[in-house]
Amino acid sequence: MEKTYNIGVEATMEVIGGKWKPIILCHLRNGVMRTGELRRAIPKITQKMLTQQLRELEAAAIICRTVYQQVPPKVEYCLTDYGESLETILHQLCVWGEENVDRRREQGEQVNLLQWDAALENRDK
Repeated sequence: MEKTYNIGVEATMEVIGGKWKPIILCHLRNGVMRTGELRRAIPKITQKMLTQQLRELEAAAIICRTVYQQVPPKVEYCLTDYGESLETILHQLCVWGEENVDRRREQGEQVNLLQWDAALENRDK
């Protein structure tokens, strides 16, 4: 089946688009994570949605799923080499988001960025 895209970003968004995939990928940039760790890191995602998004990213060869045969079962996720090629894109999305939060704060909006705020607190100590 032939696919046609009007612009390259369409092909990118087909693989990493949506509300949750970029967030999952940003967390996995920092290293291997288990399902429960991802759930805690992304508290608003449901288990069903997390599982679905992880399966889609695995099918696209962006992440790798490793299952350890033990009781209880242990499953870990990490970026593949192909997934790591998204590092620049993911980093720029994070930077843009942080700058956007700063801009909105300067305009008087009450907006929180938990990970950024925690990093600033730790830096000041």
